[in-house]
Amino acid sequence: MAAPTRLRACVNVLHQTCKDVQYSRYFLRTSKTTQHAPPYPRFQSTSHGYRQNTRKRTWSIFTRASMFTLGSAVIGFEGWKVYAGGKVKPDLTPSRRIHMDTDTSGLKLTLFQYQTCPFCCKVRAFLDYHGFSYNIVEVNSITKKQLKWSDYKKVPLLVLDGVGEDDFLALRDSCVIVSLLESFMGNKLQKLDQLHSYYPCIESKEGRKTVYDFPNKYFIMYMDRSIDTTPEERKEERQWRNWADSNLVHMLSPNVYRTRSEALQAFHYFSDVGEWEKNFSGMERQIVIYLGATVMYFIGKMLKNKYKLKDDVRESLYDSCREWTKALSKKKQQFMGGDSPNLADLAVYGVLSSIEGCEAFQDALSNTNIGPWYRRTKVAVNSHAGANPLNKKS
Repeated sequence: MAAPTRLRACVNVLHQTCKDVQYSRYFLRTSKTTQHAPPYPRFQSTSHGYRQNTRKRTWSIFTRASMFTLGSAVIGFEGWKVYAGGKVKPDLTPSRRIHMDTDTSGLKLTLFQYQTCPFCCKVRAFLDYHGFSYNIVEVNSITKKQLKWSDYKKVPLLVLDGVGEDDFLALRDSCVIVSLLESFMGNKLQKLDQLHSYYPCIESKEGRKTVYDFPNKYFIMYMDRSIDTTPEERKEERQWRNWADSNLVHMLSPNVYRTRSEALQAFHYFSDVGEWEKNFSGMERQIVIYLGATVMYFIGKMLKNKYKLKDDVRESLYDSCREWTKALSKKKQQFMGGDSPNLADLAVYGVLSSIEGCEAFQDALSNTNIGPWYRRTKVAVNSHAGANPLNKKS
């Protein structure tokens, strides 16, 4: 990423933090009295004593917010440099290693991810279900310094070691990753770099934003091998995978960050499951938790309007869960794929698993019938059922 672009991003973060600092006190307090406190106009009190105390409190809050912002700017300095466009093989110590005795693929995989990103969770659901071994590099969502070797700054990013003329292949987009590996499992004699060429990336500009589109991302490349599903079943699978990306995933942020306390709780949960204490410095962790929760609270409100969710965003989440379970009940089978999960099951499960520790997920379990299917799929994923010899693809 070029220096001016990264600098503008840091300046925007600074501007937003300073702009919202008056709200920090309201956000950072988590007591019950704060949750029901009146909004911003209460800061307009003309009481002399209140003004004095407010100045002291505001200075303390401003100092904290400034330290967080300054820290993110300092840590983000690495991101101002210009690096080769993904041609330099990454050499980073994995955050953790997932080893499966069932893995016979011969692939050396490294997943660059955020632990609770729904798209990353989709990829992990696929890898775990099929029993792949892989390394994980946890990416700092503020600085993204773990991706400085690549011109593609989004996650998930899956690196296949020892493939292609550069001795590695970086796969973008969760659906491309899943579709390519599914295609490879059907015929392991296919060259991975050739398979990759069947999933071209089309880049376009929307203002200053670069948009990446992968037209074939939901298609499996069967080549000339026999197929044990019907065209209608394959079309339905693609439609539900698309639905997970175009519908279900948009329900998450407005629900997870519905209130200030929920946003903060969510980021503490993300810190725990992502092992941020081990992977990031103390200052980096605090920046991501408090600055991230504040920013995502406001982004959640914008996404609610953008995707036209109901006033009570929980109802929109429940509607999506019910849409899935209704389609499943019509089939009268355990999974959308029949007796075992297909790519649609793994996609929907992956998206929902990203919020498993959040209040919104518990509410969905209590108010919809998504629980039984979700638990069945979780057992299949965690037991690596797709790696069972009876389920292995020839």
